[in-house]
Amino acid sequence: MQFKEGSYWKACRDEETGRYFGEYGDFQGYHIYELTEEQFCSLDESMSEGDAASVMYEGRHMYMAVDDRCGPPYTIIFDDECRKLCPWAKFYGSRNTVWPDELTDAAVELFASEANNREQRRNKREERERNRKKDAGEE
Repeated sequence: MQFKEGSYWKACRDEETGRYFGEYGDFQGYHIYELTEEQFCSLDESMSEGDAASVMYEGRHMYMAVDDRCGPPYTIIFDDECRKLCPWAKFYGSRNTVWPDELTDAAVELFASEANNREQRRNKREERERNRKKDAGEE
């Protein structure tokens, strides 16, 4: 794995899979994104967290943990494989505060900023529905 790292951000190129990922933030607001090659290449180790976040924001959001003291902490897992794909990441947040799949699906459909996740979440929702029907003997 090839890494780039700056102030409160880190990006990774996984040579085995040919995929790119980035994280930014800390325990108050932490995000992981899947990046394109172009986005990864545009990251520079002298960038501020804000500049790096602007680049990563254009990627596909995979994970988000917020504990900003403006409300209860929460964690949103947009991609269930994020821990497997990014074993190097910090993963701030608690498994006790994870949004349920139905709420995550609704947020992805509602917010334009999560449009990159719609296809993946829709496929996951269809799979959950097939499994539910199978378990209930409806198939």
